[in-house]
Amino acid sequence: MPTYEYECKKCGHRFSEFQKITDQPVRNCPKCRRRNSVEQLISGGSGLIFKGSGFYVTDYKKPQPKPAAGDAGTGPSTPASGAGQKKPD
Repeated sequence: MPTYEYECKKCGHRFSEFQKITDQPVRNCPKCRRRNSVEQLISGGSGLIFKGSGFYVTDYKKPQPKPAAGDAGTGPSTPASGAGQKKPD
């Protein structure tokens, strides 16, 4: 839902309202209570704001590709014959 900005033509009070697009515009001033004294302002909007740390990392992180079975040199190397392994004393 968008936030709309309004200004009272009588008292100059500026305020914003969080409304549905289908809602009727505000016409009465919440400060001076005059009827039909409020007009909707045209604003550039603020764009999309992401708050909080790590939003991208936690929500849109791409999974790391898994190595295919049989790929050489992708995993830790272990000697096949047991050479180089230390024997327990």
